[in-house]
Amino acid sequence: MQLSPEFLITSLVVVASPGTGVLYTLAAGLSRGRRASVAAAFGCTLGIVPHMLAAVLGLAALLHTSALLFQIVKLAGVAYLLVMAWQTLREHGALRVDPADGAAPAAPRPARDIVVGAVLINILNPKLSLFFLAFLPQFVAAGEVAPLLRMLELSAVFMLMTFAVFVVYGVAAAAVRRHVITRPAVLTWLRRAFAAAFVALGVKLALAER
Repeated sequence: MQLSPEFLITSLVVVASPGTGVLYTLAAGLSRGRRASVAAAFGCTLGIVPHMLAAVLGLAALLHTSALLFQIVKLAGVAYLLVMAWQTLREHGALRVDPADGAAPAAPRPARDIVVGAVLINILNPKLSLFFLAFLPQFVAAGEVAPLLRMLELSAVFMLMTFAVFVVYGVAAAAVRRHVITRPAVLTWLRRAFAAAFVALGVKLALAER
């Protein structure tokens, strides 16, 4: 499979750009450590699959032409981001710190829950489907013998890059975790900052047009 430098560079820029997935993965690494950050990265990557399939199968075109469908998915995404912001402030969301080394015992958040949260963040963003619809065809040659297969290959590479970059983000966050959770003032500031970021991303999504 031959990949153009343009595709790789564009994909890397898109993947590495701060967004809801990056924010969620950073929060998982800071609050729960390396294993949780990898679970978040996996969930965010998994959440790409429905959008990729929608673009490949042409369903994204329906999302693009149906104002009602777009608004329904968009508003669901906005609502979820606002819930994430509220839970973060209430210490039950992305920056809920699990007990460690002598702290009071409590049940850590299952990796399954982290993955599900990450998947929902990406699934409820209709702009991802439209992104794939506009992005992938640019790198499929007009004379491609199997354009569907080619789009699937490009999507797989994009997802691998997403997982790799998000893991780097998450592991880096996990590396400074102890310095964060042992400083209540820093943790409070981070909760507010992450909550504000979730709200800002929710507002950005709310204002998004098809």
